[in-house]
Parts: sequence; structure tokens; C-alpha cells
Amino acid sequence: MFPVNDHLSIPLTEFEWTYARSGGPGGQNVNKVASKAQLRWLMASNTSIPEPVKARLRDAHPSRVTTDGDFLVMAQESRDQEQNKELCLEKLAEFVRRAAVVPKIRRKTKPTKGSQRRRLEAKKHAAERRNNRRSDTSD
Repeated sequence: MFPVNDHLSIPLTEFEWTYARSGGPGGQNVNKVASKAQLRWLMASNTSIPEPVKARLRDAHPSRVTTDGDFLVMAQESRDQEQNKELCLEKLAEFVRRAAVVPKIRRKTKPTKGSQRRRLEAKKHAAERRNNRRSDTSD
């Protein structure tokens, strides 16, 4: 099991790993070694993560979800395949942790009586200032 936080964990059997040649610096190493790691999490068949968390994860990162319901994470920051694999797991854990936080529901509020009064007084003051700028042309 891969622990995401104290309450959530993902079975390692739901992970599929693929490796490819990484771009960026590295000299001849780039042309020889498949150090880029791609993690494919079979999110659709997962039962350990609650459905609302998976829905928030899909909504927050739609470009990472495939049509089959798999969640993709890639890492190629390091020249070492194992480090990139660890980075993929850290990224996935962070994505799931953020999705596990239930967003606070926004409740509509009305402006206070004092703020309404101050707003109207400010409007009257601005109108008076504009009226005072006019020259008296009634001769």
C-alpha cells in the first residue's frame, strides 16, 4: 500500500509504470538511459479512495485523466530513474491530498446597514464635488 496521508492509501497493484528517454541536460546519458518515469494510476477501478475525492481530483486536473479513467503523472527532473519514480509518487500523493480537502461552502451574505449607509454617503459626496466644479452660468 502507498500511504497518501493518515487516512488514505492506494494499493501498489493499481500503479502501472512506463519509462522513456528523458529530455533536457545530461549529455550522452540522455540518449542511452530511459530515466523519464510515467505513473499510470488506475483511478477508475480504485476502491480505497472515496468517490468525492476522486471527483475533485478529476475536476482539478482534467488533462491528467485519460478516457479510461486513469490518472497520469510524469517526472523527468532527475537523471536517475528511481528518483523520477519517487517524484511521481510524491506528486500523486500531493494531488490526492489537495483533493481530499473538502472546499468550504460559500454562503451569500448581505451588506451591513453601516456599509450601505457609507456607500450612499460617499456617492452623495462625490456628486456634490462634481456639482461644485460647475461654473454658475445663470446670468
